[in-house]
Amino acid sequence: MLKFTDITLPEPLLRAAAHLNYISPTPIQASTIPWLLENDGDLIALAQTGTGKTAAFGFPVLSQTDIEKPWVQTLILCPTRELCLQITNDFTDYARFMPRLKTAAVYGGASIQKQKDALKAGPQTVVGTPGRVLDMIKQGALKIEQISRLVLDEADEMLNMGFKDDLFEIMGHAPEDKQILLFSATTTREVTKLANTFLREPHRISEGNEQQGAENIQHFFYRVHARDKYLALKRIADMNPRIYGIVFCRTRIETQEIATKLQNDGYNADALHGDLSQGQRELVMNRFRSKYVQLLIATDVAARGLDVDDLSHIINYHLPTEPDVYIHRSGRTGRAGKSGVSISIIHPRESAALKAVEKRLNREIVYLPVPTGREICEKQLFNFIDTVERVEVATEEIESFLPNVYKKLGWMSREDLIQRFVSVEFNRFLSYYKESADLNQATQRHSPRDDQKVVFKTFRLAVGRRNGVTKRGLMTFINRLKIAPSIEIGNISIGEGHTLIELDSAHESRIMKAFARNNFNDEPLSPSLQASSRDDSPEREGKYSRKGSGSGREDSYSRSQGDKARGSRDRKFSKNSSDKPYIRSAKTKAPKGITTGKRDYSGPGKAPAKRKKTSAQDA
Repeated sequence: MLKFTDITLPEPLLRAAAHLNYISPTPIQASTIPWLLENDGDLIALAQTGTGKTAAFGFPVLSQTDIEKPWVQTLILCPTRELCLQITNDFTDYARFMPRLKTAAVYGGASIQKQKDALKAGPQTVVGTPGRVLDMIKQGALKIEQISRLVLDEADEMLNMGFKDDLFEIMGHAPEDKQILLFSATTTREVTKLANTFLREPHRISEGNEQQGAENIQHFFYRVHARDKYLALKRIADMNPRIYGIVFCRTRIETQEIATKLQNDGYNADALHGDLSQGQRELVMNRFRSKYVQLLIATDVAARGLDVDDLSHIINYHLPTEPDVYIHRSGRTGRAGKSGVSISIIHPRESAALKAVEKRLNREIVYLPVPTGREICEKQLFNFIDTVERVEVATEEIESFLPNVYKKLGWMSREDLIQRFVSVEFNRFLSYYKESADLNQATQRHSPRDDQKVVFKTFRLAVGRRNGVTKRGLMTFINRLKIAPSIEIGNISIGEGHTLIELDSAHESRIMKAFARNNFNDEPLSPSLQASSRDDSPEREGKYSRKGSGSGREDSYSRSQGDKARGSRDRKFSKNSSDKPYIRSAKTKAPKGITTGKRDYSGPGKAPAKRKKTSAQDA
């Protein structure tokens, strides 16, 4: 087996490798480092995320750097500031015994003046994101006319993030005789085009199938109704008490919403998205790397370039539209030969996307039923017992307390003591999951609000068809008003110059204020309350048929008119109240600052009895 000591690296770099406990190179390192030490041609290296690509180009680059030349000799481009800082830190570690070798980081979201000062200090290596690097070049702070090497790390990610034009422009400032090293996890059409444009007869190294996921990662999916995805996510977390992973969401707003819900439900979770400042991002990542945060809820853009070891799970709250994105996500677990799990929570309309991912993976993604409450309780119970078995007893520290403890508990039998001991930790799971519903998509079930009556009130608005009012447009408008986290809506009747709409009376004052403050198509709403003549009793259940799915969807409904039609409608819907949908409220921007979980990860919360009632989509 090849070892780092067998590679002809300069002695300071071998010392650094030994200091970092680099004994044997990874496959991509074993193939790339010797070739780069002996060749100055262009290179395309393909390998999955987490396989040690930084060291694969880092050691050769540093070994070929002339410390007597105080100008930039190597430029390394990467997609995100997190990856930029990671590479810079790695280069600092590799060059710990080469004090005259300097590396500077250039990335957005930080003081540009400090970065200019770092460039003035004469670094031989510069690591940066394309946008900030191009800015520095245009301002004359970064000169790359004399570079010998250009490294494109995570080239596919840079192109996916829209850096194509920046990359092409940066290439125009670099000398033609430079060596280009292109590292990527996948071979996309854009990567191929980039390579064909700028690389000259490149040597190709591929470790594993760049189009497929790592073999040591298990792939599963759960199929649920779209409204049940959050409930399924909680059950997945509860079924894996030692989970340490990333949950990928589509938008910043959804990311923050899910993280906040998890925190409120007692889970140790936090959010990572583009609305956070650099300081906030670093705080979140420090908490996650230290495993104080067990679930990181993130967008793809925010999570790119993160270097976190030992992730047990990757969870796709939504399947990505591109199979390559799925491969990148799943590649964050199962690193360094360890096993990992990639889970997707899908609803029926995502079946086509699932098949596309399976085709790219060239392997089946296995269906699993959502765990039942009993299964979760059993898993949590035995996890607790395992923890008790492994706990270290501080005999000396507690010895003086034990006589009184024995005296206090002496009246109980062994069986009674064990039952009480287990119940202290376990009662909340039993209470929370007692009579829990089956979330699997094929099963019809009742949502939490189906057994609750909604008291509607009719609001009259001074806009109608001539103002462009439609049912779909009106419901979208109500979503954007942010009246409440969720709000029930009843009948809508649109006239030529006015509209009558039934809304949950529990939010009457907020509804009136929101309508009074806002216009519809630049027309004032002039809201007023109107008595409803549709029912003898204002207390009834609304019944709807949903259209659309996912965040930002709009719901519509149809109702018969007249007493006869109403009776038919009531008989029809009374057979299955699970058809009752809802309107999702307009999502709000993430608050400034970091929201953090105040409780240790402990499943569905420390006090389920105090859980706040929510509507079906909030459950």
